[in-house]
Amino acid sequence: MTYQEAREHVHGRLHEIFAAPYEAFTNDSIERLLHIHIMLHLLVVRPMKRRHLILRVIHGWENGSFAPEELQHIDYPLHSFDDFQRVRMTFQQARERQEPLPSHGNSLLAEPLDAAISAAEAAGQRIDQETRAIPARWPSFPGGLSLYTLFKMYNRLVYSEDDAYRSSQCMTAEGHREIHEFHLEEGEFAIIIPPGPQHKTENTLLIMHESQLSPIEVIFALSIPLFE
Repeated sequence: MTYQEAREHVHGRLHEIFAAPYEAFTNDSIERLLHIHIMLHLLVVRPMKRRHLILRVIHGWENGSFAPEELQHIDYPLHSFDDFQRVRMTFQQARERQEPLPSHGNSLLAEPLDAAISAAEAAGQRIDQETRAIPARWPSFPGGLSLYTLFKMYNRLVYSEDDAYRSSQCMTAEGHREIHEFHLEEGEFAIIIPPGPQHKTENTLLIMHESQLSPIEVIFALSIPLFE
C-alpha cells in the first residue's frame, strides 16, 4: 500500500485563503457565513463561470447500507445557477411522481473496486471475500486506499458527519485531486478540485446527496452575486 494514493487532514487551497480553515466554518466562528460565501465563490462560482464545474448528485444508499454497487450517481455540467435549479427540479419531480431517480447506471465504487482487485490478483496478491466486503480493508491492495478515501467521503455525504470541514488529497481516475468536504447547517457537500494552477483549466466536481439539492440552492444563490 502506498500512502501517496490518499492523505487526510492536509493543507489545501483553503489554507491559502483562511488562516484556520478547520475553524472557519464551525458554528462558533464569528464570520462563519462570510467564510462560506467566500469559499463557495472561489471553489464553485468561479469554476462555473469558466464552464469547468460538474455537479454530481448521489443516491441509493439508505438505512445504513454501504454496498458499493448500491451507490448511484449522475453528473451534470453547470454553466449557470439556472442549470442547478433545473437539476433540483428534475429530482423533485421524480420524487413527486415516485419515479426512479436519475442515474448514469454505472457504479462510482463497485466497478473501480473490481478493477483494482483484478489487477492485484493478476500481480499475485490474494484478495479474500472479507477484504472485498469490508471497505476498511481495501487499502491492503494497490488503489484500495484511494477507493476507501472516496468511499468514506460518499458515506459521510449520505449519512452526515460532525466535523464542519475536512481537507484531503486523493488519486482519482482523473488524476491527483484535493477533496474539500463540508457538513454545515446550510447543507452537506464536497468539492473536488485539481491541485495548484490546474484548477483554472480542469473541471471542479461539486458532489452532494440528492436530499441536499434544495438547501444548497439557497446558500448557493446568496453566494453568486456577492463578489461581482
